[in-house]
Amino acid sequence: MKVVKFGGSSLASGEQLKKVFHIVSEDPQRKIVVVSAPGKRNPEDSKVTDLLIACAKRQLAGSSAESLLEEVVERYALIADELGLEEDVIEEIRNNFLSLLHAGQEEPKRYIDALKAGGEDNNAKLVAAYFESRGIEAEYADPKEAGLIVTDESGFTRVLPESYQRLYALREKTGIVVFPGFFGYTENGEVLTFSRSGSDITGSILANGTKADLYENFTDVDAVYAVNPQVVPQPKAIRELTYREMRELSYAGFSVFHDEALIPAFRAGIPVQIKNTNNPDAQGTRIVNKRDNTNGPVIGIASDTGFCSIYISKYLMNRELGFGRRLLHILEDNGVSYEHIPSGIDDVTLILRQCQMDEMAELEITRRITEELQADEVIVEHDLALIMVVGEGMRHNVGTTARASRALAEAKINIEMINQGSSEVSMMFAVKGEAEEKAVQALYHEFF
Repeated sequence: MKVVKFGGSSLASGEQLKKVFHIVSEDPQRKIVVVSAPGKRNPEDSKVTDLLIACAKRQLAGSSAESLLEEVVERYALIADELGLEEDVIEEIRNNFLSLLHAGQEEPKRYIDALKAGGEDNNAKLVAAYFESRGIEAEYADPKEAGLIVTDESGFTRVLPESYQRLYALREKTGIVVFPGFFGYTENGEVLTFSRSGSDITGSILANGTKADLYENFTDVDAVYAVNPQVVPQPKAIRELTYREMRELSYAGFSVFHDEALIPAFRAGIPVQIKNTNNPDAQGTRIVNKRDNTNGPVIGIASDTGFCSIYISKYLMNRELGFGRRLLHILEDNGVSYEHIPSGIDDVTLILRQCQMDEMAELEITRRITEELQADEVIVEHDLALIMVVGEGMRHNVGTTARASRALAEAKINIEMINQGSSEVSMMFAVKGEAEEKAVQALYHEFF
């Protein structure tokens, strides 16, 4: 039995939904279908989720969002019209969206969550109606009735363990189950969404809960590539990689998967196959617990910008009990989390997401480090890029760091920092933001 997830680009139009129907109907093992809200039809288009967030914000600001909401409904109506569906399907969708728009606004974050979750919820109803119109037994599954219960933490929503047992009952359905992605219900019956790209998380949860043999994730690319195709033309496709490698690559900027999405499938040992809706015969990429390291030490290179560093130097820092604890407490007091902490005996560097720290927070943090920790030197550096070189094979290869450093040196790129985790699955290089693409290209040509 397979759980199959389709992203927004796969469901953006009636023509795309016909492809989805063909993919699902040709394989009887594809039993549970997880759907996103309709995505962009072209680069200038808007995602339905973004339109719904705009509706919610306009309504919360005291203005009427009904005209904007009608644009959302029209997106579904166009799809339904292309597919020859009855008008009552769209009328049900319109009424649902209007009830969500005019619901109570006492808790604005919950209000926004409920409205934007309607994008997936109503699309699941439309997809199920289309499948049925084509003579396939299919039904929409309400996440609340199915038992997808989540923690009551807006912004950090996680599935509760008991959900997995409840979701197993979906296996007993005789037809195809169409399940909306992106959200679940609290124990009090309130809608809460996962983080963006949350439909991937839903698919992974359902694969775990139903003990699926495979989780197929259909998107708009033929495979995961060793590097961003916009940075290196026609890069090597990755045929197989591990969960740990995928998580490292996702964290560092790969957009195929949200970096938390695979955890439920990983814990259940369920392989994930990435496929292309527009080219379903392409081999795709398989994500597994373990693989043979036959490709060399490096499987992929990812990068992300928007980082800064705080360099702190103090003589005999290594002998001072509690220095690290007090340093991190200063960050915590200012609502800032760190990404990496490379250190030496007399110095330590904090790598942070730059967006967390405005000018006032930066001044306060540096003041407290200087005064409370009596640091000899505190230097903040902005606009850094992190380059992640990832591969399970690095653990068994000598000289990978030397090769990477030499490639960057030959490209005349200064390395601001190097950090390697104890797992030896990834190696991080910090460079100036403007050198990001050049650094990625140099590393790709070295290893691939």
